[in-house]
Amino acid sequence: MEWKDQGIVIGTRKHGETSLIVEIMTRHHGRHLGLVRGGRSRKKQPFLQPGNSVEAAWRARLDEHLGTWQLEATELRAAWLMESPVGIFGIQTLAAHLRLLPEREAHLHLYEALEIVLSHLEESSVAAALLVRFEIAILDDLGFGLDLKKCAATGATQNLTHVSPKTGRAVSHEAARPWLDKLLILPQFLLANGNRNEATATDIDAGFTLTTHFLDRHVYSPRGTKSPTERASFIKAVMRQVG
Repeated sequence: MEWKDQGIVIGTRKHGETSLIVEIMTRHHGRHLGLVRGGRSRKKQPFLQPGNSVEAAWRARLDEHLGTWQLEATELRAAWLMESPVGIFGIQTLAAHLRLLPEREAHLHLYEALEIVLSHLEESSVAAALLVRFEIAILDDLGFGLDLKKCAATGATQNLTHVSPKTGRAVSHEAARPWLDKLLILPQFLLANGNRNEATATDIDAGFTLTTHFLDRHVYSPRGTKSPTERASFIKAVMRQVG
């Protein structure tokens, strides 16, 4: 078995005295593991860091085997990602979210979204808005997508301001009035006519409150796990800068 693909390193762990098992989110083959022989050498370690893009060739005798990687760096981001808490905790949070998905299952749109988020981790407010959208995409791929296009009560597509914590459907301002204390706020950057790449501190807080609720309800609680600490650290670092 052998294939080639583009990928982004999202994690590594030691194997033996000199090698690494490298975890890569690939464009067409999903999240995939493989062995890099001599991966702990001074020559290879710099480009085997989370956040770096690579051209990857995977080879194994059988498809179910771990296999080995032959990797060539195409874009080195790790150095500047490590310069700020937003960068460090951002790539760690993204990796943790991708591990919620089955291994070796293609998610092209998430790969492309990962590239976009990584390219904006130097811009805190933009990165935060993009990560909220990334979390919504993760929920959608896990089968718990939110419907933010029209009001659940009236069918209206304008003036959407809230989200039902039970159904994950949007609610218009008018329909939300009697239930404001029970509904989640819908940040405007998530709407089709909103600014998708910028958000205020209030928007960011509302966005992460929204995704936290549904991640906890549908993903973490049923699995008996908790939200990764890196995510909380990312949110704290972002709010410190934009707040």
